[in-house]
Amino acid sequence: MPWHDGSVTRPEDQFKDNDGGASVPYIPLTDDDKALTGNGAGGDQSIGSLVRDASQHLSTLVRAEVELAKTEVVGEVKKGVKGSIFFIVALVIALYSSFFLFFALAELLADVGLPRSAAFGIVFGLMLLAAALFGFLGWRKVRKIKAPERTIASVKETSATFKRKPAEPQPGELTSR
Repeated sequence: MPWHDGSVTRPEDQFKDNDGGASVPYIPLTDDDKALTGNGAGGDQSIGSLVRDASQHLSTLVRAEVELAKTEVVGEVKKGVKGSIFFIVALVIALYSSFFLFFALAELLADVGLPRSAAFGIVFGLMLLAAALFGFLGWRKVRKIKAPERTIASVKETSATFKRKPAEPQPGELTSR
């Protein structure tokens, strides 16, 4: 059952757990809905009651939006995983098929007039050379990976902020005395 057809749109589903995920409480939109959910207190609600209801509905709305985003992301990730499986299968088949390409290349060199052992040795040497070249290029790329410096600095700053005593002024903050 899709998220938008379930837990947020019908009051009777307020306490159900659809699809094994978290359910979000229903937001009553009419007086009939308030009677169903038990939130209706008549037409003369106090300001405090209205503020409480508004903050509760805002909180519910935020939770519903987060749940919707989570559901959409999970669905898209599942599609991506399924698609990547096909790419992996294609790469495995191409890898095994490359053996026949190299074998045919060695046979071609043998047909040109080289001894079979020399033809297969040349193809083997070319394969090792290609593997070494791509290994070197990969090593150069991996060597350039750096730590997430901005994130580390931000975490350290946040940690320092929470550890600082309330009486301490923040760095760069002007004190008026």
